[in-house]
Amino acid sequence: MLTQAGRLLISTVGGASGPLYGTLLRRTGKALGDAAEVDGRQLAEALRAGVDAVRQLGGAAPGDKTMIDALVPAVDALGDSFAAARDAAAEGAVATTPLRARKGRASYLGERSIGHQDPGATSAALLIAGLVEAGGE
Repeated sequence: MLTQAGRLLISTVGGASGPLYGTLLRRTGKALGDAAEVDGRQLAEALRAGVDAVRQLGGAAPGDKTMIDALVPAVDALGDSFAAARDAAAEGAVATTPLRARKGRASYLGERSIGHQDPGATSAALLIAGLVEAGGE
């Protein structure tokens, strides 16, 4: 299901977010395979593979003021709990506010990107929060 959703995002969503989120979902789905159920460790490993694929595609690293600033801490915290992942993603998104964007569309703003929370990090934090809500925590 994740692989199909990723393909759909890549083919229908414009801008950079479609390919980036599509890659995240596709690679996560591929890492999970056809398993009917997965545990937290398997999900964390699969999401790590998805985040790594996004990092490779976009060339971003933590601190570049992108969705990576929310996704990496979320995946790092997922081993503790879904709630910890949600909180880490939210903190990562907020932490982009004082940064100057070095990658992505916001990088075109240069110094003007300082003082604004990154939209990609914010949307990634919302995605992780949705995962937590769907997981029942």
